[in-house]
Amino acid sequence: MDPLITRRALNRATLDRQFLLRRADLPVLDVVERLAGLQAQTPHTWYTGLWNRIEGFKAADASELLENRQVVRVALQRSTIHLVSGRDCLAMRPLLQVVTERSTKGAFGRRLEGVDLDELAALGRSLLEERPMTFAELGRALGEHWPSHDPHALGQGVRWLVSLVQVPPRGLWGRSGPVAHTSAESWLGVEAPPMTAAELVVRYLAAFGPATVRDVQTWSGLTRLAEVVEGLELVRFRDEDGRTHYDLPDASRPSAEISAPVRLMYDFDNLFLSHADRSRVISETGATALRGFMGTNVMPRIILVDGFTAGDWTVTRAKGTSTLNIHQWEPIADLDAVAEEGTRLLEFLAPRDKHEIAVFGHPSRS
Repeated sequence: MDPLITRRALNRATLDRQFLLRRADLPVLDVVERLAGLQAQTPHTWYTGLWNRIEGFKAADASELLENRQVVRVALQRSTIHLVSGRDCLAMRPLLQVVTERSTKGAFGRRLEGVDLDELAALGRSLLEERPMTFAELGRALGEHWPSHDPHALGQGVRWLVSLVQVPPRGLWGRSGPVAHTSAESWLGVEAPPMTAAELVVRYLAAFGPATVRDVQTWSGLTRLAEVVEGLELVRFRDEDGRTHYDLPDASRPSAEISAPVRLMYDFDNLFLSHADRSRVISETGATALRGFMGTNVMPRIILVDGFTAGDWTVTRAKGTSTLNIHQWEPIADLDAVAEEGTRLLEFLAPRDKHEIAVFGHPSRS
């Protein structure tokens, strides 16, 4: 029988690989690749994700990588925008193309009927490589060629068929800009061999393991990975519910008893989105609190205490003072530790402001 791995042990292993037990003394690019990317559909909140994980992190370092085309924001896992290295963008996208295809066909398939997809891809690529465009601009340009079709659907068809990156200044720290796109190939100007499904599984386990087959599929959006996982040389564990978890033989699996520091996570952190069973980090109380956010179009910024969900945080600003609001989902014994981390976060987010901490006994949404 496979050895037992407890929920707390899964928690500690995942936090360790996510650089959340201790911050990494590594360059930003190395951390982004070790994490297999960060979910980044918001222009700036992912900077907090890197601040949580890198010792002495400076936002300008990540912003410079984005401006210099060493990292990009591109639709990959689950067809959502991720921050990845240029190498990983080119390697992962061909494998994950089917994920974007599935979601695009589901939403826009009927509105693309009668459109030659090869022609759409070629024209869309040509237009975007001539100059970056928003999807509204792209749709209007494509509509001149297919006047009887929905311009929005045409633009989304190009998003499916061509790997598109969002170009700066969108996403740069302290700056903004239109959501303009061009092709990854033209933006990066290099080539990389496509990643295999087995290589993607290994990258996932290195960043999020140990994990079940369903976990890998939840993170990537791919299906039918059981045969791929079984074909790798992995160690196996069973969790407290009898499910099989796979892991890399030489991966770190720290003691379940090791302490975990307070972390104030950003709103779309992959830690909460990359497993089918999220109970390794989300407590029962946390799951109840999260239901209060459903339908609000708001993703909470979660507070981790001892590695598990304990509350969420928000920041309000008025008259030169930024206040970090601690919203408890359950009573937090060491509020001082949360406040200390919150003060450090304010120093990162709003260095020129005065800083205050406020504490509430309920979620920010309910």
